[in-house]
Amino acid sequence: MKYNYIAIEGCIGAGKTTLAEMMAADLNAELVLERFEDNPFLAKFYKDPEHYAFPLEMTFLTDRYQQLKNLLSKRDLFTDLVIADYFIDKCAIFSKNNLQQDEYNLFLKIYDIITDFLPKHDLLIYLYNTPDNLLKNIAKRGREYEREIQASYLESIQENYLTFFKQRAHSPILIVESNTLDFVKQKDDYKKIKNLLQNNYETGVHGIIL
Repeated sequence: MKYNYIAIEGCIGAGKTTLAEMMAADLNAELVLERFEDNPFLAKFYKDPEHYAFPLEMTFLTDRYQQLKNLLSKRDLFTDLVIADYFIDKCAIFSKNNLQQDEYNLFLKIYDIITDFLPKHDLLIYLYNTPDNLLKNIAKRGREYEREIQASYLESIQENYLTFFKQRAHSPILIVESNTLDFVKQKDDYKKIKNLLQNNYETGVHGIIL
């Protein structure tokens, strides 16, 4: 394995946590999972996004920073494999979508300061899916506070991801079109994604259709 720190990303409902858990168990890697359920503003945000967007994003930023700083700074990223179901830059992506411009400007200043000291992933796998499929996956997991999520919101978030990748591709980014994949039930689908790790990708965005 040429990579030591792999982040798996995707829009809400893309299956990034499931894939991260499967790969970590398969590859005997340290697993880092986002603690989104601990955010006291998440359910409030979906009911009143304008009022709760800023405290939501600030809470996510500080918690992600603390988690990555504590877990990753203790490991040797040159010898140990770490797999996470998020990357810290998602803070910038979601805040751009959710915050007013003045709030976003302030948020970015804080974000740039505290993320500068964190270890950087050397491979990002992004699971791309359609808003309709994402909504189906969201409905299956049955979280009450996610019932109000609209397809337009998911589409906007996903567009922000892709724009961010084009502008700031400092490490290899694999965009996996996963509309027809079922890596939980179909072993071959999981192997297809796992086999991508054997390729020698260079810095930039690499679109993969499986």
